[in-house]
Amino acid sequence: MACILLRCFSSKVLWWSLGRPYHVSTVSQQKGKVSLSRYEPGHYVKYNTLKEKVQTVRDRLNHPLTLAEKVVYGHLEDPRSQNIERGSSYLRLIPDRVAMQDATAQMAMLQFISSGLPRVAVPSTIHCDHLIEAQTGSEADLLRAKDINKEVYHFLATASAKYGVGFWKPGSGIIHQIVLENYAFPGVLLIGTDSHTPNGGGLGGVCIGVGGADAVDVMAGIAWELKCPKVIGVRLTGSLKGWSSPKDIILKVAGILTVKGGTGAIVEYHGPGVDTISCTGMATICNMGAEIGATTSIFPYNHRMNNYLNKTGRSEIADLAEHYKDVLVPDENCKYDRLVEINLDELEPHINGPFTPDLAHKVSEVGSMAEQKGWPTDIKVGLIGSCTNSSYEDMGRSASVAKQALDHGLKCKSAFTVTPGSEQIRATIERDGYAKILSDVGGVVLANACGPCIGQWDRKDVKKGEKNTIVTSYNRNFTGRNDANPATHAFVTSPEIVTAMAIAGSLKFNPETDSLTGSDGQKFKLKSPNAEELPAKGFDPGVDTYQAPPADGSSTNVNVNSTSQRLQLLSPFNKWNGEDLKDMVVLIKVKGKCTTDHISAAGPWLKYRGHLDNISNNLLIGAVNIENEEANKICCQLTGSFGSVPDTARNYKKNGVNWVVVGDENYGEGSSREHAALEPRHLGGRAIIVKSFARIHETNLKKQGLLPLTFCDPTDYDKIRPDDRISIVGLKGFSPGKTIGCVVHHKDGSKDELLLNHTFNETQIEWFKAGSALNRMKELQK
Repeated sequence: MACILLRCFSSKVLWWSLGRPYHVSTVSQQKGKVSLSRYEPGHYVKYNTLKEKVQTVRDRLNHPLTLAEKVVYGHLEDPRSQNIERGSSYLRLIPDRVAMQDATAQMAMLQFISSGLPRVAVPSTIHCDHLIEAQTGSEADLLRAKDINKEVYHFLATASAKYGVGFWKPGSGIIHQIVLENYAFPGVLLIGTDSHTPNGGGLGGVCIGVGGADAVDVMAGIAWELKCPKVIGVRLTGSLKGWSSPKDIILKVAGILTVKGGTGAIVEYHGPGVDTISCTGMATICNMGAEIGATTSIFPYNHRMNNYLNKTGRSEIADLAEHYKDVLVPDENCKYDRLVEINLDELEPHINGPFTPDLAHKVSEVGSMAEQKGWPTDIKVGLIGSCTNSSYEDMGRSASVAKQALDHGLKCKSAFTVTPGSEQIRATIERDGYAKILSDVGGVVLANACGPCIGQWDRKDVKKGEKNTIVTSYNRNFTGRNDANPATHAFVTSPEIVTAMAIAGSLKFNPETDSLTGSDGQKFKLKSPNAEELPAKGFDPGVDTYQAPPADGSSTNVNVNSTSQRLQLLSPFNKWNGEDLKDMVVLIKVKGKCTTDHISAAGPWLKYRGHLDNISNNLLIGAVNIENEEANKICCQLTGSFGSVPDTARNYKKNGVNWVVVGDENYGEGSSREHAALEPRHLGGRAIIVKSFARIHETNLKKQGLLPLTFCDPTDYDKIRPDDRISIVGLKGFSPGKTIGCVVHHKDGSKDELLLNHTFNETQIEWFKAGSALNRMKELQK
């Protein structure tokens, strides 16, 4: 087996394998602090193998390849005979590694434990970033989280040690920033149990958000399936200037493609404008590509990535990437399924919202639009950070704006919060003075975690139902997403625009044209932000927050208390009985947008992510019932009385009655959370019938043995009534590409016969028959 011998930070040796990885644990000392080698655990590059596979596929297809195709096809299990057709064939891929955040890792590890396997087959990590609630500030919030979540953290730490998984402790930072700093590299295929895993595309990798069951497959060494993605090209020309930032590119793209325009596709950025964007700026753009439904997004390898790799201690990877750069950029004259062109010279600062990330406005126009629409223009809170915009450059640009305000005697009129993306970012911005500037202007520095971005925010300044506006540098702004208040109008923009607006206190403030009044009564205009892309003094690693897995963790005990309210071992779902699914009730007919936040809310429910029965009490509580246009109020067909969705589902399950959900367009948009699929399966659901699905959610439903089905004729949605009984027929002939029959029995005795589409392949049909993908995995082990 060919290997490349490289030197690490310390005197120890690290092997970069072109085949299987060798694991080497190394640490170095820096100013009295311990920092882990960026290559630990099992970090490896297989560029030679990647190049060989790409050439094999190029020879077969006989046409130039996009970068997305190169990275994806370069990870095919069988590049010589795999059927490859964009948008239709299923690819069997061998990912390089897995990353999991703590909320999703609980269920992923519970499923892995159920598999009976002794150790993960690929490098994997868990990152504790979701369970830390923002209340008063970083230190107090982190201590409180460690106390409240100690049972979960102990479970994840011991499970990591036992099964060979790297464990990043609470306070280490947000999963996507940690991955960018340590594990992503040009050409990597990484899957992560979070929808914003595509953040790694800023470093030239194909990084894809999945559910926990997909992660279990990869950790088990099973080839991972992905429908061959289409490729949308975004050609960038010109260069960013003034107040325009990388965030404005994806805000503009979201306005063009909408929340479902990228479904089934990888978005590939290219063109001369790419070289004007920092590596972390490219990561911001890829991160928020999740909001347009894209499988992932990617940028071609360039000098910005090379600089970032060197600054984050990965010069050996930078050298290898430079050597193999021909495979890390698109071929000339490659073809895209759709092409979007953006001239960065003409791109104005954008701000999107409220309530959906694709409602795009120019900053110069949002104030007047708000007045027309009746959106509150006074900004209650400005929030910067999150996995989307928490880099050193982001913090520096915000600090450059804040420093100008301080120089004129001003502080923020709005409340202002700051979330560093990682312990490394926190330590570095403290050393370089950015943290003090942001604090002096009125900012509260929160823990290195997701916090308000995912609803982990103990907000006290407004009451639930009180209409208000917040501006954030986050990625997602669904109703109630940040603070569980449906009346909060959340807008997403760049961190520097957030900072400027928080200083002014108004959504109507345009820093490009409007003036502020200093403490001396003199008017002044903010100059456009300016900051270093990377720290001149290098990164300060901060406090050591990493637990490496032992070489042999077999003696480690992983305990789950049977009376725990936070964790629950899983029981297998029942196999399909071989018969049609007859006379199922409609649990709810959903009206309009139904994201994974509607199906399985986050916020206070995050604490139950490891306990399937408890978290099932949030099933579809945010979805709007078309019968009465209310949330969490549906009629039980057994009793005729109205009640909550979870209680009604439990009543049906208790009485042996199967049920279905009927939904609208892009059902399951948003997060990768597989709980949105586990919960309906646990409470007796058998099918979800909608106009269209978001990619990750559709796969998650298949993995758990449910039937995600779409109307052949979308207008058939209108034929189904909330009190109908539905039969799915012809299942004995269930096969790829063949429609499924549906008989809708109305209460008045009439009926409608419909046809439903599905996207199952042969392997996925076996998941359904076995009751779940995990059940099928265990069958194959016998």
